[in-house]
Amino acid sequence: MAQRRKKSSKDKLSFKEQFHALRYLPPLFKLIYETSPAYTIANLMLRMVQALLPLATLYVGKLIIDEVVRLYELSGGDMTYLWKVVALEFGLVIFAQILNQATSLLNKLLGDLFSNRISTQLIEHAATLDLYQFEDANFYDKLERARRQTTGRTILMFMVLLQIQNIITLVSLGIGLAAFNPYLLIILVVAVIPSFISESYFNQYTYSLTLSWTPERRELDYLRYIGASDEHAKEIKIFNLSDFIAKRFETIADGYYHANKEVAVKRSFWGGLLIILGTLSYYFAYVVIILQTVSGAITIGSLTFLSSSFSRMRNLLETIMTRFTSIADQAMYLQDLFDFLAIKPQISPNESGKLIPKIQKGITFENVSFQYPNSEKYAIKNLSFHLNPDEKLALVGENGAGKTTLVKLLARLYEPTEGRILLDGVDLKEFKLSNLRDNIGIIFQDFSRFHLKASENIAIGSIEEKENQPRIIDAAQKSLADAVVEDLPEKYNQILGKRFEKGIELSGGQWQKIALARAYMREAQILILDEPTAALDARAEHEVFLRFAELIQGKAAVLISHRFSTVRMADRILFLEHGQLLEIGSHEQLLEKDGKYAELFHLQAQGYQ
Repeated sequence: MAQRRKKSSKDKLSFKEQFHALRYLPPLFKLIYETSPAYTIANLMLRMVQALLPLATLYVGKLIIDEVVRLYELSGGDMTYLWKVVALEFGLVIFAQILNQATSLLNKLLGDLFSNRISTQLIEHAATLDLYQFEDANFYDKLERARRQTTGRTILMFMVLLQIQNIITLVSLGIGLAAFNPYLLIILVVAVIPSFISESYFNQYTYSLTLSWTPERRELDYLRYIGASDEHAKEIKIFNLSDFIAKRFETIADGYYHANKEVAVKRSFWGGLLIILGTLSYYFAYVVIILQTVSGAITIGSLTFLSSSFSRMRNLLETIMTRFTSIADQAMYLQDLFDFLAIKPQISPNESGKLIPKIQKGITFENVSFQYPNSEKYAIKNLSFHLNPDEKLALVGENGAGKTTLVKLLARLYEPTEGRILLDGVDLKEFKLSNLRDNIGIIFQDFSRFHLKASENIAIGSIEEKENQPRIIDAAQKSLADAVVEDLPEKYNQILGKRFEKGIELSGGQWQKIALARAYMREAQILILDEPTAALDARAEHEVFLRFAELIQGKAAVLISHRFSTVRMADRILFLEHGQLLEIGSHEQLLEKDGKYAELFHLQAQGYQ
């Protein structure tokens, strides 16, 4: 905990850095304006009118009091003028309430639209980024901070709009105050500046603390999730993990609490002290106004106007200065959003690239090596082989041999560190990325289990065909998922998973058949199955692969499986070890070679005897 406090102090931002973050406000308002020009302009216009109402209301109040005093001193008289100014004040109050309601409505509508737009923009931008970026903890910190801005930035928008309104009000009241006694403005500034400095200091300190604790806050969110989710409930119960998770959460949360407590106590102490100073200044000004009234320099109406104006200006100035530092503080968080949106992928989408032709020659790995970022070890090293356009190639190797990395390179989810991958003799980089991926159907072992309808889960393989029911049913039949769907109460309209009402959870094997159907949804020239049948028993997996082999005639396929009874169905088998090609050939050729493949094949076969 002490170490984290030290870190937050070290990282504490300077005033210059804090206010430099205000440069993000113009692009924020550009986004807001683009969200709805009509709502934005209407909001600004309403606030400008609202900003002038306090001065008008106070001045009309002064006229009422002076007229009441005049009539009192005359012991009566014509009250027509009095009732006119009372009616005027009443009209101003009603008008102000109508404006408040209209502004609140616009805030709500504009805020919702803006939040939706930023959320959509985050989703769309994240989809353009490289897979390796999602596997980096620092990237996740940025993503988490950016995700938190989707709703919080609407608050910043309202704060800035209200700040503009209050500044206009302050200026109008200041003009009125200066007309009677300009020295009161000097007292006002002296009363408020210390409070402003204090708020600025503690706001930047709080931001630095929040920034430095991002990894821990992500861990807290993760512990909350795994501690109360159906996905992890079995392991938590069987391994009695609840105490472990709760204590880990408590330890981190307690550290964060104490770090925040230290700032909160200091902020409260200094804030209270400076509020007392401001109050003393106000009453000094109040005494000055009273003395002027007693001496006859100003009227009683002017007394109420000046005291009310000074009080309101003091509150406004404190609010403006405090909000100004809060805006600067929030703008620093806004920086997280724009920093994330500024992240660029290293893999170019090459939208003007070539389209994938009918594959004639096949895929060639030419001295391909791949190293994960921040890793000294090669996941793939100097790998060369050729995949024919109608060939079924099986990848075999122990865990960590590089099999999944290889297929991710083929799909350009990763870019080779060295070497190149060719399709019909052309580097994959020269093809349009979206078109390349349209021509590759790939199902991973850790496929996603979307809590959507069964039909939508299958259509994910070619989501633009989500309304094409015959194609969805055909894909389900090919993957043997049709039997799974037929047992569901609502068939293809059944929500899968338990997250939503009336959802039904499937077994691991049933989910895998649904996932396999996604591959059949694509009109892909290359199909990749990365251990997608691991949850099936040997007989079911064998049946799935036999059917797969029948349905992909004339297409290239890459299969990854630990079951050699399935692997042997491939035309050729590529054996990887430590990211390098150890053996390649047909099942019979590799057995005849009597190498590592043959050793593991016989070892696995003994388990079935």
